[in-house]
Amino acid sequence: MTKHKIGIVREGKVPVDKRVPLTPKKCQETLQAYPETEIAVQPSPIRCFKDQEYTQLGLTLQEDLSDCDIIMGVKEVPVDQLIPNKTYLFFSHTIKKQPYNRKLLQAILEKNITLVDYETLTDKNGNRIVAFGHWAGIVGAYNGILTYGKKWSLFDLKPAHQCVDMEDMEEEFFKVKTLPSIKIAVTGGGRVAKGAMEVLDMMGIKKVSVFNFLYNNFNEPVYAQLHSSDYNTRKDGKVWDSPDFYAHPEEYQSTFDKFTKVTDLLIACAYWDPKAPKLFTEEEMKEPDFKINTIADVTCDIDGSIPTTKRSTTIPDPAFDYNPWTSHLEPPYNKQGNITVMAVDNLPCELPRNASRDFGRQLIDNVFPYLLGEDDGTIERATIAKNGKLTEKYSYLQDYVDGK
Repeated sequence: MTKHKIGIVREGKVPVDKRVPLTPKKCQETLQAYPETEIAVQPSPIRCFKDQEYTQLGLTLQEDLSDCDIIMGVKEVPVDQLIPNKTYLFFSHTIKKQPYNRKLLQAILEKNITLVDYETLTDKNGNRIVAFGHWAGIVGAYNGILTYGKKWSLFDLKPAHQCVDMEDMEEEFFKVKTLPSIKIAVTGGGRVAKGAMEVLDMMGIKKVSVFNFLYNNFNEPVYAQLHSSDYNTRKDGKVWDSPDFYAHPEEYQSTFDKFTKVTDLLIACAYWDPKAPKLFTEEEMKEPDFKINTIADVTCDIDGSIPTTKRSTTIPDPAFDYNPWTSHLEPPYNKQGNITVMAVDNLPCELPRNASRDFGRQLIDNVFPYLLGEDDGTIERATIAKNGKLTEKYSYLQDYVDGK
């Protein structure tokens, strides 16, 4: 087995991220599973796990990581902190040619860095094997209920980021008993939607079928899970076909208007392709029977599936109001006619200890066998840059790197 030294880098991106790829206990587990491996942790005053929690388990704190061959973080490493000739693992946010990270990818190539992006780590069928999506769903649904409660002066939930962890957050759930008999729509079928529904279930909110959601009234709050087939149809009237929808979303139109007439709170967790129809339009929001008054946009695509998401929001200032008559954004929680939108784009950061534990579990189970052992193609498929060049799979990024 190859000997490796892993460095856990201090997060340098602003605003700071408290998450970590490996918690102290996950570091310990890694060292037991791979005795040839060493781990060094760069000290950090902002990490959700304190330096002392690492040293208590016998882990080494080390400011200079230049003797490590693998360096792991969560968010993008600032360009001036990149060490040449290393293998880095982090979320680079470059594969969609994001303009703000062009310099980062240029520096990675110049410094002969091997970049493995968590977002591109997949199994042989193309399914992602490490992600924070589950926690985005958990915090997103909690924030959706918090926003609704605040808008209608029903209850004040403690913000998730002020909770020590998930258990602490669960202590707040009893307040939701004062929720009136509203209808909550959750879009999506992936890990984000599953995280959102987990919270609604734990709050004691009943799940109902799409049919009952649309056509029946209830004397308690309820939610329904909506899949793409529930609110899209082919323009030519042909029968729904899921693989066809994902291959040719431009051939479809939205039928979400039937849900806008009965839904009070929308929790948007569905992946959205820019070629797919938006759920509804700004014009439709002016109609008298448009009932949605609170939106938790967990996907947080700016000008994406939810037309009110004109900008993302921050953890300290999570919501704004959208005025359907002027299309302007206003201060949040106005009950009269405005739609209140929660669009925090880094939701898992609100429960960093839980999110980090879960992420470390996924790394140990799904990535380390190939990163620290023999690669079956998992690492190779996720490698964006190597030997100063883009790998073949990511050669489409060359014009982006060249600034074209």
